[in-house]
Amino acid sequence: MLARERLRAGGDDLNQALVDRGVEDGVLARWTELDLQRRESLGVVEEKKRQRNESSKQIGQLKQAGEDADEQIAAVGALKKEIEALEQTIEGVETELETLELSLPNVGHESTPVGASEEDNVVVRTVGELPELGFEAAAHWDVGPELGVLDFERGAKLAGARFTTYRGLGARLERALANFMLDLHGRAGYVEALPPLLVNEASMLASGQLPKFADDAFRVENHGYYLIPTSEVPLVNLHRGETLDEDELPLRYTAWTPCFRAEAGSYGKDVRGLIRQHQFFKVELVQITHPEQSYEALEQLTTQAESVLQALELPYRVMALCTGDMGFTSAKTYDLEVWLPGQGAYREISSCSNCEDFQARRANIRFKPAGGKPQLVHTLNGSGLATGRTVVAILENYQQEDGTVRVPEALQSYLGGVDLLTPSDS
Repeated sequence: MLARERLRAGGDDLNQALVDRGVEDGVLARWTELDLQRRESLGVVEEKKRQRNESSKQIGQLKQAGEDADEQIAAVGALKKEIEALEQTIEGVETELETLELSLPNVGHESTPVGASEEDNVVVRTVGELPELGFEAAAHWDVGPELGVLDFERGAKLAGARFTTYRGLGARLERALANFMLDLHGRAGYVEALPPLLVNEASMLASGQLPKFADDAFRVENHGYYLIPTSEVPLVNLHRGETLDEDELPLRYTAWTPCFRAEAGSYGKDVRGLIRQHQFFKVELVQITHPEQSYEALEQLTTQAESVLQALELPYRVMALCTGDMGFTSAKTYDLEVWLPGQGAYREISSCSNCEDFQARRANIRFKPAGGKPQLVHTLNGSGLATGRTVVAILENYQQEDGTVRVPEALQSYLGGVDLLTPSDS
């Protein structure tokens, strides 16, 4: 969340920055009004407590002198009631302030393009040549079932729409991709983790999933746990409530986990294939850094995610997301979009973000510089990559006219030397 000091000092510039992020004009003014009310009320409470303490002292003095203290006792009783009423009011104001604060997204970094939607995103670079297949490309939702590696119908039978069953080499391919990516990131200094797939409400709140995305979350009734929407949630929360030593930074983590999302509000969008599922697998990258190094870390993290696409020889482009298309917690985001010839379009396969101290403030993650006071860290996250969408990219980019699919050379050893997916192999 944003610091209260920043909200107080922001003025018109901050208000415009929030409007650029989709916040209704006037929300900051309402927060300012409540904050002023709270601070004025606290001042009044402190004055009344001073008066109460003074009257209590007078009562003691009068009783010690054998004099009547009824007037002072009545005054203390009245002050007590006034203080209690004011404290109740302050509590209500504080609750509304916190509700507003939790609803406010992070503010875009000065280098983030200003815009309203994905149409305003900016192409940073395009990498790789688009494949010349020499025949009409098929989409993965046709290629996969024809190979026997993807079974959409049985996935739907087992769970419902937007669930898929992988079979044979399809299941092995996704597992091979995960091992390949984790090994690649491990060599780059990321520590592999295997976190819980269920997390508590505090973890969801700290990472920015709650309350904003409550409708997108799968909650376990009667237990208070949530299925993770991304392993970013547990990885960011590994150090929740901790003060780290400066020389521990940066911390880098990677994990491959299933992710669970209700996809509320996305009905009718990407209903075919693997692009938008309720359950999918993803390799995540998370960094916890010194504030002065976080934008350098963002470039490094993005490059690390790109290295997977480069090793698999998949064409892609890097997009700088505009203020209106960024995630809730992000100050700056790069999306990696892989080319899908079966759909004739680039589609997101990774999103790499610098959240600055937005999550750290919620999670209370700090570091102590030598000789200084504890400061909030910066947190970053990125997909490195979504393995299901990488399966999509391989099926569509490496398909051949006879219906077989070549296996990228870098991945063949992870599939026991298999270099071609054929119907007979599944």
